[in-house]
Amino acid sequence: MSNEYYREIEALFPDAVLIGDAVSEKYAVDWSAENAYQPTMVVRPKRVEDISSLLAYCNTNDLPVVTQGGLTGLAGGATPQQGEVVLSLERLSGITEIDSQSMTLTALAGTPLEQLQQAAEDAGFYLPLDLGARGSCTIGGNVSTNAGGNQVLYYGMTRALVLGLTAIKADGTVIRSMNKMLKNNAGYDLKQLFIGSEGTLGIVTEVVLRLYPKTLSKKSALCAFDNFNDVVGFLQTMQRRLSRVTAFELMWSNYVEKVFSINPNCSNPFTQKYPLYVLIEAEGSDIEYDGQRFDKVLADYLEQGNMLDAVVAQSNTDAEKFWHIRDGVSSILSAIKYRANFDIGVPVSVMDEFVKRVERALEKSITDLQLCTFGHMADGNLHLLAWTDSGSDDHKEAVVQSIYQQVYEIVGEMNGTVTAEHGIGAMKRKYLKLCRSEEEIALMRTLKQAMDPKGILNPNRVL
Repeated sequence: MSNEYYREIEALFPDAVLIGDAVSEKYAVDWSAENAYQPTMVVRPKRVEDISSLLAYCNTNDLPVVTQGGLTGLAGGATPQQGEVVLSLERLSGITEIDSQSMTLTALAGTPLEQLQQAAEDAGFYLPLDLGARGSCTIGGNVSTNAGGNQVLYYGMTRALVLGLTAIKADGTVIRSMNKMLKNNAGYDLKQLFIGSEGTLGIVTEVVLRLYPKTLSKKSALCAFDNFNDVVGFLQTMQRRLSRVTAFELMWSNYVEKVFSINPNCSNPFTQKYPLYVLIEAEGSDIEYDGQRFDKVLADYLEQGNMLDAVVAQSNTDAEKFWHIRDGVSSILSAIKYRANFDIGVPVSVMDEFVKRVERALEKSITDLQLCTFGHMADGNLHLLAWTDSGSDDHKEAVVQSIYQQVYEIVGEMNGTVTAEHGIGAMKRKYLKLCRSEEEIALMRTLKQAMDPKGILNPNRVL
């Protein structure tokens, strides 16, 4: 991009532009920490109108634009590429309305998720969207990637919580679809075009979210198992006997032991090690009854002999300690530079076989393999981390690429998906064909061409 364009953009948005040395390193890469590129210009508008004007200018002059939110993605979708204008939504932030009667919350795209959760709670409601990056991720990014998280089992993906939104097309046209109703069948549901499209069809700038009544009771337990079949039986039993199982997180021993070894704030609540661990939570509306019911159902299952051990949280502090183990992945990501990081999905019926196939394949081809496996499990979502501690940095990077290739091929063979919640971004583009048919990808290209004919929005991502 020529200096002339930089000067013109700076003149158009004088209070919103960072350029040259004023651009900090934080804009160079997302949480994947891969393929960092230091951008020359970052535009940080505070108003929807300014974003519209910027996109109109960039579209007229064929300037590619990459959109950034909290930069918590792991697929390279927000990492700049050469020649791109970085559009940061960090200053397009704030809650614009909480409608108590409609039970909705409306917020600008750059608002951190944790702020929305707190605002909902303060108003007497509950926003069930929750991820480990809650303090950093923004609602615009959550919507654009159709984020999943810890509550998908009962409440669904982000898509299920979005009632309306405002988005801006590549040419600057503002599409306002700020619906608050659960039922609206008037024509096409246009918001669905933007949810999960990773900013390639338009830029989400404001969102209407569905709220729920505040939960009165929540029970948590960390349970230990010998095999995967017993875990599935436990899940189905708890769903059948409890009214609202909201979280079911499965962790293999290789993941749990790694977290314990690397994070001094996490400790094992059991007196011995087990092959599999499940963090389960159930919510309800009767504090006394729900607690007794949870304890009884758990005790009944333990007596059947299909569960090895269980620890029930006696306080919020206990529950937080359980979640510190599950969220300990951030410690691993910080400590291991060269690692393959997977966000895949496979049917629950083949999940155990999938994990075993991956272990066999990688152990056969990689010396000193390190593997951590965990995930939401009940919704088919698994996370894997794999790396080697042997060899030079170049060797470790080569091993990482080999791991990606091998695992994604197994995902495709077992009718899974290469991403269950983080998106395709730039890093998984070449693997999209493993989980989408030629006809599906062709239709995606048709939509992209229709909505962004010049291809300026997040180019070289997804497609």
